[in-house]
Amino acid sequence: MALTLHGIGTAVPQGSITRDESVVLAEHVSGGDSRQTALLQRIHQRSGVSRRGSVLIADGATDASVLERVPFYGATNPSTGERMIAFQRHAAELAFAASAAALSESDVAVGAITHLITVCCTGFEAPGVDLALIKRLGLRSDVERTHLGFMGCHAALNGLRVARAFAEADADAVVLLCCVELCSLHLQYGGDPEQVVANALFADGAAAVVASAQRPSSHPAVVLEANGSTVIPGSAELMHWRIADHGFSMGLSPQVPQTVAQALRPWLDDWLGAWDLTPASINSWAMHPGGPRILSACAEVLELSPEQLQTSRTVLHDHGNMSSATVLFILQRLRQFATPGPGLALAFGPGLCAEVALFRLIHD
Repeated sequence: MALTLHGIGTAVPQGSITRDESVVLAEHVSGGDSRQTALLQRIHQRSGVSRRGSVLIADGATDASVLERVPFYGATNPSTGERMIAFQRHAAELAFAASAAALSESDVAVGAITHLITVCCTGFEAPGVDLALIKRLGLRSDVERTHLGFMGCHAALNGLRVARAFAEADADAVVLLCCVELCSLHLQYGGDPEQVVANALFADGAAAVVASAQRPSSHPAVVLEANGSTVIPGSAELMHWRIADHGFSMGLSPQVPQTVAQALRPWLDDWLGAWDLTPASINSWAMHPGGPRILSACAEVLELSPEQLQTSRTVLHDHGNMSSATVLFILQRLRQFATPGPGLALAFGPGLCAEVALFRLIHD
């Protein structure tokens, strides 16, 4: 059964920092010398990110230095507990903004929502974001809640799979899916190369969709038709996301782009073949921009032109890597101007795992 995305809403924090400001902040937390500074400048220049939002930026401090604007990262490395207090303070507000926007665009009444799915890998609390959304949005008290936690950057596609399963089980189900990620809470101190790269890429953002099995009532529309998943053998140590004493720590091997790219084409050829499609049949690509290198490596093996992944690069440039929320930002943009017909959403995460969703863009 197909799943119609009736509304897509996105939200980013009011405060943001530029690439140059990110370098200054990175110098502060790495404590490096002049050689480290040169390396940080190169990494940030190659990140593909121009600006990133963060809930940690102090209100009303736009004219201050970046270290004054982000006082959370001072001389003392914040503990995981301190970072989770910040999550409790900020996550629900960003999730509410994205969810309210999705509901407004969908024209679905709040009381019609039967299922609520929340997605997050950057913080936990109970009662959590789901309960906060029920209260702030005025959802029914009997809405059925599901939380997908700690799955990483591909989790929006897992969430869409769950939403599609709900719709298949109950044709009257109307699902609100919300991804909220506060990646800026997990900036890591020190000069570990993998942490330095992660520090340069990730940002805060939220995205939500309202979905059901009902046919689209307005256009342009996104209709989800199938989902798939694979685990790449022998790659478990190439990427990880672990709870540590000072926030959540990312391991990100430089081998990730090539490992994903080598496994991607044969798997995707087989998976698309079941639908009588090939990569050349796909009109629109919503590929998660884990970083510019993974986009380039995947584009090469899939024989995609630079224009076919331009939306992914633009979202990375404008907002950074917002983990699970990012692919929904891309879908929101594609819906407005991409060519109607088959599209593919792709995202990757620890495992190494790849998730795929086949969708169709309808313009009339």
